[in-house]
Amino acid sequence: MSVVESVLALVPAPLRRVLLKHRELLKFGIVGGTTFIIDNAIWFALKFTVLESKPITAKAIAVIIATIVSYVLNREWSFRTRGGRERHHEAALFFLISGCGVGINLIPPYVSRYVLDLETPHVSLLVQETADFISGSIIGMLLATGFRFWGFRKWVFPDQLREQRSYD
Repeated sequence: MSVVESVLALVPAPLRRVLLKHRELLKFGIVGGTTFIIDNAIWFALKFTVLESKPITAKAIAVIIATIVSYVLNREWSFRTRGGRERHHEAALFFLISGCGVGINLIPPYVSRYVLDLETPHVSLLVQETADFISGSIIGMLLATGFRFWGFRKWVFPDQLREQRSYD
């Protein structure tokens, strides 16, 4: 039994039909959850150690590493039935879209820290870290994820190429 089938077996039948219809989105969400954990683990590890004075740099490094993991998981699992481009072309498009996603992901924590001054000494350490988490790990991640899902389906792993390849 696959991971998706295991998860779907726990869901009530009416919701299961909806999830089956959107299986690709469900897989993308599972990959996203996995990379969310990777991203935050690396971000906090860097932010509280070697990059303490550079939280945005720490977030950028974490997002880049999570993006590499995301490519492998999405290519081999979420969108494995799509695409048809040569690997190097597909990877280049994936990382271009993901690079735009990194930029989108960094906007909210940048605004939080440097526009709204939600950093010490202007606010307490607890407020700073809460603002970082909400802006970088929730708002930034949600905005970037929506953009990436749309971009991956439209340009990186389009259905049209799969249909063209099946006729060759």
